[in-house]
Amino acid sequence: MRPKTRLAPAALLTVAAALIVLLAAGAAASGQDLQSKLDAKEAKLSKVRERKGVLTTTISRDGARIERLTGEVATLRNQEVAVRVQLDAKQAELDRAVAQLDVARKRLGVMRARLKRALVALRERLVGIYETGTPDVLSLVVGASDYKDLVDRTEYLSRIHGMDEAIVSRVRDLRDEIRRTVIRLRTAKDRIESARDAIAAEEQALANARSALQHRQAALVSARGERVAALRQISRHETELDGSVAAIQAKIAAELAGTGSAPLAAGPIRGGSGSGLIWPVDGPVVSGFGPRTINGSYEFHPGIDIAVPSGTPIRAAAAGTVIFTEPESSSGGYGNYTCIDHGGGLSTCYAHQESFAVSAGEQVSQGQIIGYSDCTGYCFGPHVHFEVRIDGEVTDPMAYL
Repeated sequence: MRPKTRLAPAALLTVAAALIVLLAAGAAASGQDLQSKLDAKEAKLSKVRERKGVLTTTISRDGARIERLTGEVATLRNQEVAVRVQLDAKQAELDRAVAQLDVARKRLGVMRARLKRALVALRERLVGIYETGTPDVLSLVVGASDYKDLVDRTEYLSRIHGMDEAIVSRVRDLRDEIRRTVIRLRTAKDRIESARDAIAAEEQALANARSALQHRQAALVSARGERVAALRQISRHETELDGSVAAIQAKIAAELAGTGSAPLAAGPIRGGSGSGLIWPVDGPVVSGFGPRTINGSYEFHPGIDIAVPSGTPIRAAAAGTVIFTEPESSSGGYGNYTCIDHGGGLSTCYAHQESFAVSAGEQVSQGQIIGYSDCTGYCFGPHVHFEVRIDGEVTDPMAYL
């Protein structure tokens, strides 16, 4: 058997130091890898939210355009109804005119028959005059046997002349009446047909315009439906990214807690705004200010979320008076919640604390510890929810940091 060898104390210390270095390096590498993943997820989430905002605005504009087109289509339909009433009235007038024309044509046929008979009578009379000659007054006087016969002969001659003149006048009157009737009926028919065709053309133009609007409206509705479907998909993606960010945040906090190292203190990190505020804790911003979707539900985020391990000291962003320290039991989703009045209408609030280090009415200085971070209330992992309020209205804290 080979004798057991023991490591010298110096060697043990060397091995232990090497193990510590390796563990520290592994933890650092793991932390850097998680931070890189977190940064990548946050970048994707920012792009998704930007695209979501564009789609939301476009869908809203589409809705307004669809509503406007719907109104225009309704107006055209009303105009079509009015024009249809006019067209029906004009068609009825044309039908009456056609009926009158049919009656006039029948009457014209009768008048033409009369004219034909009159022309025959006139022709026969002219033939008779040509064959027998026209009796004159002298031959009637000479040929009369007595005074009564003379009167009878004179009256007969007068009647013959009257009949001749009546036939000629009748022929002339029938001819003129036929001409006037034909001209009047043709003029009325042409006028009514022209008016009817104009109204029909207007109706067709309105129908074409309405059809074009309906095609535009249908295309817009289809495009809007596609955008709504895309928005739903983006919202689901946003929810997934939110969950991934929260999971990575929790993992970072767990690894930091597992190292046994003390939490990072809030350093005097100042923004370029000249507000004089410092960061309450030192950590990445995992959720920004403004609209966001959590588990498929839209909400407005009134502050920023800074990821840090549970128990990290939270420092006052500026000197002021503690307005209140609200426990989780009465603050709802904020968990343990503190607000500080800094004067001039400026106040800051800190949510999801593990415990309080100050109480209401207490004066605090900038950087003083006011509580410790955790995940009380509604949250996905340990972090500090930080708000900046101007005259009680929330504003983006990044403008002051």
